[in-house]
Amino acid sequence: MAETDNNDGAPAGLPAPLQGALWMVLGGACFASMTVVIRHQTADMNPFEVAFFRNLFGVLVMLPWLWRVGFSGLRTQRLGLHGIRAVVGLVAMTCWFVAISMMPVAEATALSFTTPLFATIGAALFLGEVVKARRWSATVIGFLGALVILRPTDMHLDQGAILALVASAFMSIAVLLVKSLSRTEKPSVIVLYMGLIMTPLSLIPATFFWTAPALDDLVWFIAMGLFATGGQLSMVRAFSVAEVTAVLPFDFSRLLFAAALGYVFFAEQPDMWTWVAAAAIFSATLYTAHREARAAKRYRPVAAAITETIIQDEDPET
Repeated sequence: MAETDNNDGAPAGLPAPLQGALWMVLGGACFASMTVVIRHQTADMNPFEVAFFRNLFGVLVMLPWLWRVGFSGLRTQRLGLHGIRAVVGLVAMTCWFVAISMMPVAEATALSFTTPLFATIGAALFLGEVVKARRWSATVIGFLGALVILRPTDMHLDQGAILALVASAFMSIAVLLVKSLSRTEKPSVIVLYMGLIMTPLSLIPATFFWTAPALDDLVWFIAMGLFATGGQLSMVRAFSVAEVTAVLPFDFSRLLFAAALGYVFFAEQPDMWTWVAAAAIFSATLYTAHREARAAKRYRPVAAAITETIIQDEDPET
């Protein structure tokens, strides 16, 4: 058996950037697989119901942790902000699930890369952060890439693509709220409160479109939860063993996996402009992360906010 590093589980002797890259690629594969499962389930089941089961299984995953720490783990003085974060996250999740049901997997994944760009705008408008010209330029380039994917013709815009952008916008708000919560709350508490609030809230719209799930549906929901958890753990591990700017480029693998799985399972073939637009959006995102990392070295750590942005591509489970 190969010797492994006690801290990260990767083979001993591998450089930290390589370990981080491998974890990032694994995370990309997990998230792309989860997106395909969502697309599969929304073919016969309403996205609102799929979102409910996603939240339900997310809470079930957290129950062992709650059992271990007891109800003292729920102690918080910011319940109101937890509630706002959960509502925003639920809007992002439902918009994302509906978008996936309406458009190719690769295109939806490409548009999800706009989340950090929306976060840049939100940080400038609502948190008073100073955003200089180069970051604004990168943000503009990223949104121009999104317009290439939208390709409006005769004043008609694809509803699925619009919903994917709306999901990214609300996701960016969730990122900023988590950034605020993380100053006083543990990550596990944030995740658990999100699930405890979002599960009953998501059940309300789901009841209007309810269809009794079959046994094989439950298998798919378990797979969705496993892929989500695996993706989160992999990306958190990637950022823990290497610099953000060293591993972030490998997040583009998420689009490669999404395109491959979309072709295999749904016969979807992204055109050249989708790839060009995705490259523009992701380059802008990468530059934004690079500037964040430089600011973190000069002032205070903000890598957690970047990590939160990346791991919420299609599901606000952090």
